[in-house]
Amino acid sequence: MAKGRGSDRDPAQGSGGRRARLAQILRFALVGGVNTGTFFGCYLLLHPWMPYFAAYSLAFLLSMIGSFFLNTYFTYRTRPTWKKFALFPLTNVTNYLVQSVGLYALVTWAGMDDRIAPLVAAVVAIPFTYLVSRRILVPRNARTAPAEPGPGSETDERRPSRLA
Repeated sequence: MAKGRGSDRDPAQGSGGRRARLAQILRFALVGGVNTGTFFGCYLLLHPWMPYFAAYSLAFLLSMIGSFFLNTYFTYRTRPTWKKFALFPLTNVTNYLVQSVGLYALVTWAGMDDRIAPLVAAVVAIPFTYLVSRRILVPRNARTAPAEPGPGSETDERRPSRLA
């Protein structure tokens, strides 16, 4: 029984939406960690061969493609489509702008080491990226649903997308 409610409903039912959202945020954070590691590894591999900002941009592009698939399958549990793939870079425009301004400011104005500055800039961009990617990858009906779909769910393909 739920505390303080005086009802016989399942205690998890009332917090199902919050639990689903928390689980989604945790999956997003995990994907973000993997994506950041992929990005940083690519950046460090490319940096000796090109200027830091070119290495940063190419590493960002490569990790964005991986991020799309990890976020559709794992974070939001939707199916990737060509339309989402085409729109997904819009989620990264915000991320790229926040990170780019941060990178430039940290290296140029704050004098931070150009090998570390991309990590700091990436952390600042996380909340913005979550909100925008969720809006693009998850249909409006699924965003307001009280519980998350299970693994392999195709709810995304059965519900009209707000972006359609």
